[in-house]
Order: sequence, then C-alpha cells, then structure tokens
Amino acid sequence: MATPVTPPASRRRWTRLLTAERPRPEGIRSRPGSWWLAVGTVCFGAFMGQLDASIVTLTYGSLGAEFHTSPAAVEWVSLAYLLALVALLVPAGRLADAYGRKLLYLYGFAVFTLASAACGLAPSLLALVVFRVVQAAGAAMMQANSVALVTTSAPRERMRSALGVQAAAQALGLALGPTVGGALVSTLGWRWVFWVNVPVGLVALVSGHYLLPRTRARTAVARFDRAGPVLLATATTSALMGVSAASGLAVPGWGAVLLFAVAAGTGRAFVRRQRRAAAPLLDLALLRRRAVAFGLLGALSGYLVLFGPLVLVPVVLTARGSGELTAGLVLTALPAGFALAATGGDRLLPRGLPDRGRCLVGAGVFTLATTALLVVPLTAGGLVPVLVLTGLGLGTFTPANNAMIMGAIPARSSGTGGGLVNMSRGLGTALGVALVTLALHLVGGGAQAGARWAAAVLVAASAVAVASAWLSTNGERSAA
Repeated sequence: MATPVTPPASRRRWTRLLTAERPRPEGIRSRPGSWWLAVGTVCFGAFMGQLDASIVTLTYGSLGAEFHTSPAAVEWVSLAYLLALVALLVPAGRLADAYGRKLLYLYGFAVFTLASAACGLAPSLLALVVFRVVQAAGAAMMQANSVALVTTSAPRERMRSALGVQAAAQALGLALGPTVGGALVSTLGWRWVFWVNVPVGLVALVSGHYLLPRTRARTAVARFDRAGPVLLATATTSALMGVSAASGLAVPGWGAVLLFAVAAGTGRAFVRRQRRAAAPLLDLALLRRRAVAFGLLGALSGYLVLFGPLVLVPVVLTARGSGELTAGLVLTALPAGFALAATGGDRLLPRGLPDRGRCLVGAGVFTLATTALLVVPLTAGGLVPVLVLTGLGLGTFTPANNAMIMGAIPARSSGTGGGLVNMSRGLGTALGVALVTLALHLVGGGAQAGARWAAAVLVAASAVAVASAWLSTNGERSAA
C-alpha cells in the first residue's frame, strides 16, 4: 500500500493563503457599524465598474487614429468587454457561493487591476480587445459578488439603505466618466483611461482584505456544470450580437437572423441542461419566485432606461449644434438625480412603505419622465429637468428592486442571485444602447424624428418596469 505524500508545510501555508478567506481584525469586526466599512469597500468596485463603462467610449477617436482602423473595429473594445461580462456573471456568482464571496471579489479586483495595466500597454487593437476580455473576467468576479456582499453584510432592516449607497457609487462613476475620460484623453492620452484603474484597484484590494467579512453560508459544489457556462455564454453573446447587428453593425441580414436563432437554441438547451444537471449552474427554482423573476425583469428595464439616454442625448444635442462638453454636462443630470434619490429616498418616503411600493413609486416617476420626452423640446433646457426626474425615479426604484430580489433568495445562494441581478443590468445596458441606436438608425427624417421613436422605446421599457413591480411580491430571505 502506497504511503500518502504530505505536502510540505510551506506549500500548505501558501495554499491556505491563496484559497482561504482571511478574517477581519477583531478591532474592525467588533466595531459598531462595521458593516458600513464593508459596504464602502464594495463601492470601490461599483464606482470603477460604471466609470469604466462610460469612460472608454471617449477613447474611440484616439484608438482609430493610432491603430489606423475603422469605427466598427474600435467598437469591439466595448463590445468584447460587455459580451464577456454578461456571459461570466452567473458562473462567477456560482463559484463565489461555493468557495467564498470575499475570496472571489478580491481575486476579481486583482485580475481587473492587472488587466487595466495591460490595456494601457496594448501594442495593437487586437491585443487591447483581448486584454478587455480579461478585464471583463475580473469585473464579473467583482460584480457577481457586490450585491451579495452588501446584502450579507448589512442588517436586514438597513439592506435597502446599503444598496442605495452602492447604487449611488455606480451613479457617481457613470456621471464622472465622460468628464474624466475627456480630460484624460485630451491631456495624457487614451492609455491613461485604463491606467487610472490601477491605483484605485490597489487601494480596493488592501481595503477588501481588512474590511470585507468572510462568507458564512455557502452552497457546496460536488461537480461543476461545465456545459452550463458554455451554453449561457453562447446564448447571451449571440443575442447581444444580434441586437447590435440589427442596430447598424456591419453584419448581413441573414447573419442577424442566424445569431438570434443560435441564441434561442442555446438558451433552450441551457434551460434543459439546468433541469437535468446534478449540480446545475443556476437553480431554476429561484426563478419561480415571483419577486426574483419579476424583479430581474425590472432590473433589466431600469438599466435600459438608464443607459438609453446616454446614446440619445448626445445625438440630439450635437445635431442641434451643441458641443460634446454641453452634451456631457446635460447628461450629468441623470446620474445626479439617481444618486440623490438612491441615498436620500428613504428620508422622503414613508418608512413603512414596502419595497414593492417603492418600486411602483420610482417606476411611475421615470415613466412620467420618459413620456415627457415625446413632447418636450429636445434642447439642453428641455432635457435637463426630464433627465433629473428620470434619475430620481431610477434612484428610488433600483435599490428597492435589488432588495426585493435578494430578500427572496436564500443566503447560501446570494452570489448566484447577485450574478443574476448584474447580468440583468448588463443586458439592460446593452439593450438600452442597441435599441436606441436601432431607432435612430432606422427612422428617417433626421435625428429629431428618430429621437421621438427612441423615446418611445424608453417609455415602453418604463411601462415594463411598472408592470414588473406590480406583479412581484416582497420576498423574505430564507433561513436556509
């Protein structure tokens, strides 16, 4: 009988260091309100994720000039990131539920930071796109765990407030993106758009090591479902590329139809696989909970409304002769309203109003605002109050909707739930950009005529958000 080989003590020590979640120092853990420190640490990732999403678009002109390539090719700097992010969110959340949310979050920030540095050193557009995919993998590990870390750190009665602060950090990153990106590109060059992530990432890694709590409830994984992530990635990637093709990407008509067919086929195969797999990537029972299913639909619709104006407003204003600086300042009204409502909404609404009621109030407000886009003058003066009102509605709706979803998901599956929330956000973001672009692309008569149809898209998405809030129920976190 062979004698088992025991790894050297030094190797075991390094293995524990790399795979075990470190506890917080006792002085931090026992401090009253220490959960706010964890929430603040998660806000690093929330801020950087949205800053990165809105800042990169400012590099398109410089990238095209330096690498001597077309706008359609440069578009893949954003498209590759988004496709990889949406495809990896649920698998990252599933792994975090099994091996530790703090561990995956910190590894995600490390990958994101290193990939950001590599993006700034990219010698070609192809290399930059590849590094962006790696960066998206790190972002997926962060974003899949961000909501879960907030909801498992904060007391149940303060969950909505904590999610509001996280949403405000996202709104701040979104608001600063165009300004910071324009300043960096015009002064230091496009590479600094990526290098700016590095110092923030280093601070976040140190903060997360000391301030984030360890995972208390986990879901064991006997066998990982390898086919599930492949099917999910194929379905989401094909669907998003199909929408992009329909909105003007250089793909023939039959190619767009083929992409949608592949998305439908692999999506159906993914569902069948999850029903039969011994250790499924996604527990479909979660989606049978009304608060989860309709909440995810609401999250998708809300982010469609949030990101649609980021495409619509610059097109409309520049067509009227306004400069890019003016368009950027006008757009700031939307995330400013979002941040204001996300952090201060609890003080204005009745304390006893449940999450479902808050979702209805918020969705009703931004539905009125998007409807106003059908009739108000599409000028800077006419758009600012509409965008502020839209932001206020979204800032009220989003934290309550997230709290409702996570309250209906067992604590042991909160990473998977967080991945689903962020995947819905990613799909909403992509659809907001693609459908508004599609309306502007297909409708003749100039930007103003297309803008009214694009506004109609936002109204329809707002109505879906109202319906999802009405049909959902408040979920209670399972004790399991």
